[in-house]
Amino acid sequence: MAIVELDELRAKLPREGRLMALDVGSKTVGVATSDVLRSLATPLATLKRSKLAADLAALAELARKHEARALVVGLPLNMDGTEGPRCQSVRQFAANLERHGPPALAALPVLFQDERLSTAAVTRGMIEDYDMSRAKRADRVDAAAAAWILESALARLR
Repeated sequence: MAIVELDELRAKLPREGRLMALDVGSKTVGVATSDVLRSLATPLATLKRSKLAADLAALAELARKHEARALVVGLPLNMDGTEGPRCQSVRQFAANLERHGPPALAALPVLFQDERLSTAAVTRGMIEDYDMSRAKRADRVDAAAAAWILESALARLR
């Protein structure tokens, strides 16, 4: 795995193939995937975090199953664009993907994507568009935020 910039990822990616996005939180990891042509992002799962090895194994299985070609990891920048403690935690998680992840996961390039306001935007949409209850939102918001992050990255790649 290498953390890459947008132009480098664009050069490394095959013409077709799915991307997988992660919204890394302290208690959960939201996961989304794109279609093969990378035009659409779909929420996939919300994984409850436990031991690092178990988290990485679950992510590796999803990446294998969906034939992911790269990972997009949401970077929770402060509103002024600076990095705070949450960014450090997410960067450490990405480093752990390479150091401790199964080989298929560790080999995927990683692109960081600004995720400011992703959860807020998704939550607002769930309330306004679907009148979703708090309990249902809690189960789905992290995967939906990962899809929002992935949509942003797909737009940048185009």
